[in-house]
Amino acid sequence: MRLLVIDTATQALSVALLEEGVPIGRFHEIVGRGHAEALLPAIAALPDGGRADAIAVDVGPGSFTGVRIGVAAARALALAWKLPLHGYTAPSLIAAMAARDHGEGPIAVTITGGHGELFWQCFAADGRSATSAIASTPIATLATQFDVTTIYGTGAEALVTARGHGTAINLYPDAADHGLIAGLPSLPPTPIYGRGADAQTMAERAAL
Repeated sequence: MRLLVIDTATQALSVALLEEGVPIGRFHEIVGRGHAEALLPAIAALPDGGRADAIAVDVGPGSFTGVRIGVAAARALALAWKLPLHGYTAPSLIAAMAARDHGEGPIAVTITGGHGELFWQCFAADGRSATSAIASTPIATLATQFDVTTIYGTGAEALVTARGHGTAINLYPDAADHGLIAGLPSLPPTPIYGRGADAQTMAERAAL
C-alpha cells in the first residue's frame, strides 16, 4: 500500500511517498509562498513520480493560499489517477510529531494565521487525542488565556514572546511523518480555514 502525502498548509512544502507507512521518498523545504511553482515538480521527483494507491492532503488550517493549492493538486491527481483521497489537519500532524519527545501533560499546537491571529488546538500527551476544537484567536488575547508551558507549531514563538514566558518549539508539518496519525478518522478533502474568509462575494455582503 503506497500513500502520497501532500502538505502545503504552512510555509513548508512537504510531500512524501509512504509504503506501508514508511517513507520511501520525501521532500521538505521552507518555501514561503512558493508552493504553486514547486509542488508538482516535488511530487514528480518522488519514486515512480509519486504514483500511489491513495492520496492524503493537509486540509488546514494555515495559509489560505497554501491550503487551497495543496487540496486542488491532490484532487486533480486523485481524479487523474483514479485514487481515493482523504484529508487530515495540520494541528493533528504537528501534535503527533511533538508527542515523540513531549513527555507528560497537554500538547498545545499553534499555527500562524492572518491579521495577528493564531490557529490553535490542544491535544492529550499522546498527540492523537484532541481535547479542544480548532480555533483562531488574536495573539494578544491567546497570550492571556494559555497556561501551557511548552507551545509547538509555526506560531509558537509569537505566542511565547507575547506571553513573556514558556518554551517555543517551532514545528512544521512533515508529510513523511504521516504514519504517526495513521488510524485517525479521515476527513473529506475540503479546506478548513479556521476562521471566516477575508473577502466576501457581493451576494454575501448584500445578505448582511
